[in-house]
Amino acid sequence: QVQLVESGGGLVQAGGSLRLSCAASVRTFSSYTMGWFRRAPGKEREFVAAISWTGGTTYYADSVNGRFTISRDNAKNTVYLQMNSLSPEDTAVYYCAARIGVVVTTTPGTYSYWGQGTQVTVSS
Repeated sequence: QVQLVESGGGLVQAGGSLRLSCAASVRTFSSYTMGWFRRAPGKEREFVAAISWTGGTTYYADSVNGRFTISRDNAKNTVYLQMNSLSPEDTAVYYCAARIGVVVTTTPGTYSYWGQGTQVTVSS
């Protein structure tokens, strides 16, 4: 069983930055591919970023590429999402997700474990 706890969300002005963290309670964190997804009000959940178990491979949604950076610290069982140049369109609940294995995917259904989510609100 994997438990994921997100933190770092909040209210920020457009153009600002936030760093989200996701702490995993699992002994073999380095065996998991990790992803960030988000759900904006009235919209479907969408892929944001994903990172391989080594951190050597990362994928980003086109909408965040160049502004967001995903990283992980396997010694701390934590994955991060650094978000810069935020815009109101980034307002959403952000979810951390984990899937065991080396294949990095962008499809929510391929992730087995999910956190509760953290709210990010960007004001204009």
